[in-house]
Order: sequence, then structure tokens, then C-alpha cells
Amino acid sequence: MTTRNPKRLAAAAGAAVVCLGGLLLPGATPALAQDKVVLSTGHTDAVDVHYEDGELVLKVHDDTVEPSVTRDPADVTFQVLPEAAVEVPDLPAYAFLGPAGSTIWMLPMTQEPNLLWPGWNTTTLRSGVFQGDKVRLSLVEVAGPGRVSVFMTDPIGQPLIKFRSDDGLPDAIDVPIMTHAHANWVFSALGSYTLTFQADATLADGTPISTGPVPYRFVVGDLPDPDPEVELSVQGLQPGYAPGAAVTLSAVQNPVTDLDQYRWFSRCPGAADFTEIPSEVAVAYSFTATAQLDDCQYLVRLYRDGNVLVAESAPVTLNVEDAGTPAASQTIRVTVGAQGSLVVSVDPDDRTVNLPAAMLSPAGDRWQSTGDLRPITVTDTRPGSPGWNVAGQLGDFTAGQNRVGGKYLGWAPTVLAQAQGQGVVAGPTVAPGFTNGNGLAASSVLGTASAGDGRGTAQLGAGLNLELPTDTAAGQYVATLTLTAI
Repeated sequence: MTTRNPKRLAAAAGAAVVCLGGLLLPGATPALAQDKVVLSTGHTDAVDVHYEDGELVLKVHDDTVEPSVTRDPADVTFQVLPEAAVEVPDLPAYAFLGPAGSTIWMLPMTQEPNLLWPGWNTTTLRSGVFQGDKVRLSLVEVAGPGRVSVFMTDPIGQPLIKFRSDDGLPDAIDVPIMTHAHANWVFSALGSYTLTFQADATLADGTPISTGPVPYRFVVGDLPDPDPEVELSVQGLQPGYAPGAAVTLSAVQNPVTDLDQYRWFSRCPGAADFTEIPSEVAVAYSFTATAQLDDCQYLVRLYRDGNVLVAESAPVTLNVEDAGTPAASQTIRVTVGAQGSLVVSVDPDDRTVNLPAAMLSPAGDRWQSTGDLRPITVTDTRPGSPGWNVAGQLGDFTAGQNRVGGKYLGWAPTVLAQAQGQGVVAGPTVAPGFTNGNGLAASSVLGTASAGDGRGTAQLGAGLNLELPTDTAAGQYVATLTLTAI
């Protein structure tokens, strides 16, 4: 790594704030380029504000080519070269950049020929269009491995912070029309970042207008390999499915890359080749198992730039059974009495619990999902009405080779219905074992009926509460709940 002398940072901070050279005259907008590019050296107005056909728009003014062109931000990657590395100076005013002596990567506001020189630009905006002849430019979100700061300096070298990601966003500045400004852009770590900007203004007649959030991609350091060695696999397929069961297949990269262009393919018995499944371009493919899909094969391919194939998975084969356990979260075992019977049953067409996709908790410390157990019917025809107890115990959640303990699921049992004269009582609530306890990994009572109160038919249910660690590997997880009646 090349690290410039930290004094260079202090020197850059004392330079002029506004660059007046190379202004674009109102109405003299360069042609809009369509190709995707990486900008790593030269002048560019990264955040270029335009007002066209009654709309406020953010673009990129690329002055690294002759003649200059205007680009869509989605087509541009801004590269902060490794040579942009500097050390944070041992000056109190610059402590917001990190510990003194630590390495940061900075694109300075005075041009250096071997680095990118980004700025923002409102020179295409005309006087009298907006109230106050100004627009408000906001950095609304930063996603990436480190902190981002954009700052200028006053005449004696003190920093004037414009945007800073580590003390709360959005940050906003008012930018007059006919402004062409540059600043120091600082990143605290190598890697890929998305900086989301937004421009807002009020028209002269009082109408507010906005660009809405517009993402800009920055890469600090070397660019990712455009053709990485990626192994692609399909996960989530269960050994067998009953007709009507939900099937969800997920594409898994190893190692994980930024690529996210997928296409799913299928080949059913009698077909010679795999054919593309229309409109299935997400990381997961969900459908319903039918008898006609038995023995069909599925694979997924990963692309970049639309049509450049990067990786292909091995095919997986779907097994659709006429009977047996579907991709289910309930497997029922029954103990039957010697005289009469005690029977626990579920609707064979309604014994799959599909919890919603897990969401991050408000505290950000766990994945959460909630749902409802499918109805459990308990029928007691034994003479003497000795009473009964129905309990459940959950095995581990599995997704391919990944495994998570069943203790992370809890429930709140309920009595959905009972016959006249019965005295069925719901079991106690069991909390997920995220912090402590064993959740449903330990045998837990769903419902009971004391002697003399159990004869007849009752229906039990439960609200389910799942809490998983944040380091749980991605995938579709399935566990089996075994119910026992005594």
C-alpha cells in the first residue's frame, strides 16, 4: 500500500473551496452516455443536478473524456485508488476522521492527476426557477465497510464538514445555482460503498420537487474481479413434497460476491435440454409442487452485465409424493389407548407451517418471525374419561448442511374449540431459548384435560415465535415438531 505523508492531508485541507474552471453553461448539457464505466482518475462532478421537463434529476458529469459526457449514476463506479491512502493527522480538528496515524483513503478537493477529483454541480440550473435560487443536497444513506466523510476547509485550514455518516444521516447542505464545488471525500476502510444522495428544491410557484434517493457506487481500493471463481449451488430442496406443498429453492454463492443477476432453468422428464423459467431472476425461486413436476430438475445460473455467464449450479431433482411428509414443520406421532382410543390428528392438506421470512429485530440483535401452528385435533373416546396431555418437541432446523437448534422456537398455546362438557386447558407459554432456556427443543405441553374433562373432540393451536442469532447462515430452514398424546 502506498501511504502519502499525513502532512499532505493538512495541505489539501487549506486549498480553495470552489473550483470555477470548466463550468457548464446552462443549456449546454453534454450527450448522455449509455455505457457502464469505472472512473478512477480525472475530473468529474459526481453529483450533477439537472432540471429537465419539470423534474429534478441527479446525473454524473464525466469530464475524464473528450468531449465530456453526462451519465446515469447507475452506470458509473467511482474508484478510490489504493494510492489515495493517507494517515489521519495528529490534529484535534481532524479527530472525526479516526485515530491519529490511522489509514484513511481520501480524494482531495484540489486535483491530483493520479486520483479521481469528484465534486457537485448546479451550473445547469437557471435563475428564477427555484425559490432562493438554491437546491438542498442530502446524503441520506451510506452502506459499506467503513465511515464516509465529505468536508471542505476554512481559510485557516479548519474542516467544514458537509456530510458525515457516523454521526447520523441524512446530512443536508443548501447549494446555490451556478455552483461547481469540490471537497475532500474520505473513506475509513477498503471495500464497496453505496452513497445515496437526494436533491430537493421548491419551485418559484411554491411546488416542492425532489429527485428521490439516488444510489452512487464507490469502490475503495482494487476493483473486484469481474470474473470471480464462484461455486453456485441450489439449497432448500427437501427429500419429498406432497402435492400442493410450497417449494422454495435458493441460489447460494461460495464465496459470496456482489453479483446478483440470476436465471432459473428446469428440465422435466422427456425434455432434452434445460429451458429458462420466464421472469425468475431473483436469488430464490418459489413454486407449488404438483404431480406433474415429479422428477423435474432445476438449476440456476449467475451472470454479470446481463449475459456474461459466471457460474452454474449442479441440477437438483424434485420428488413429489402422493403421500408422506411434505416440506413440513409438523410430524405427528400418536399413542392409542387399549380401550376406545386417544387420537391426535391434523388435516393432511393443512399441516405445513410457512413462517414469514425472518426480519431483523428493532434492537438489531436477532432474526425474528412469528406465525401460527396449524390446528391439532384431539379425540378421546376412551371409557372412564381418564384425561389426557398433548405435548410437542421440536427437532433442529436444517437448511442443507446448516443446522440451528430447535430451542429458538417458542409458542403460546390456545384452545381453538372443544366439545360441550369438556374442560380442556391450554399449556403454558414457552419463550424462545434465544437468551436462556430450551424453547421447544424440550418437551412442552400444548394442552391438557383432567380426568372426567377430556372425553370428546377438542382443537388446539399455538402462536409461534422464532428468534434466531444474527450469524445464522442464509437459507430456508425446516424443522419437525413431534406431538405425543398420553
